[in-house]
Amino acid sequence: MKYKLLAALAFTACFSLHASEHAHWSYEGQGAPEHWGQLSPDFSLCGNGKNQSPVDIHGALKTTHQALQLSYQPGAQHIINNGHTIQVDVSAGNTLVMDNDSFTLQQFHFHAPSENEIDGKAFPLEAHFVYKDQQGALTVLALMFEQGDTNQELEKAWRQMPSTLNTSETLTTPLNIGALVPSEWRQSYYRFSGSLTTPPCSEGVRWIVLEKPATVSAAQIAKFTAAMHHANNRPVQPLNGRVIID
Repeated sequence: MKYKLLAALAFTACFSLHASEHAHWSYEGQGAPEHWGQLSPDFSLCGNGKNQSPVDIHGALKTTHQALQLSYQPGAQHIINNGHTIQVDVSAGNTLVMDNDSFTLQQFHFHAPSENEIDGKAFPLEAHFVYKDQQGALTVLALMFEQGDTNQELEKAWRQMPSTLNTSETLTTPLNIGALVPSEWRQSYYRFSGSLTTPPCSEGVRWIVLEKPATVSAAQIAKFTAAMHHANNRPVQPLNGRVIID
């Protein structure tokens, strides 16, 4: 069953909530990341922002923190190829509680290779789970994937991955998001302040990067990159004095 989501197309790639409809951006050529700041006045932070994402995570400050308070509910999911990423939109009921605030999962999507790095190491795939609170503030939970065994949970989505631009499908078997982010991984994570990783590169986004990576097979990586036709990662940005908490 085909499922069209106009809102999802506006909420493309790494959650570009307010990107100009008239400024074309991409990951190659004149629309590539190094040019984003010049494509539109709305995108100026992409060029001159001081708290931009992604980053290379290193020298993190060791602290004591609680396990992530995540709650997942089964429900309908829809997979979309919006030209910038493969995105899965989810139904209501999936929440993250942080800083005495409740955030609701909007969607999750993927970048290959990874956008964030850990101690200079890039991963072949990275998932971003995009959460929003009632005031519109964003938190992104990032999960790295290293090449290894086939990820059986991801395969439920990969089987229906659209290869055609701006098409979507209802997933026959929705992913168990809790299985993608198991409870034993929720204690160890990095946290920092950053931005959207696509235009308009808005800042003030809470970032959480899980320390433990999941696995994904070479075939699964190849299928994603074939659907995208190119890498879809923004290069790491300067920390500019920001502190990363571990």
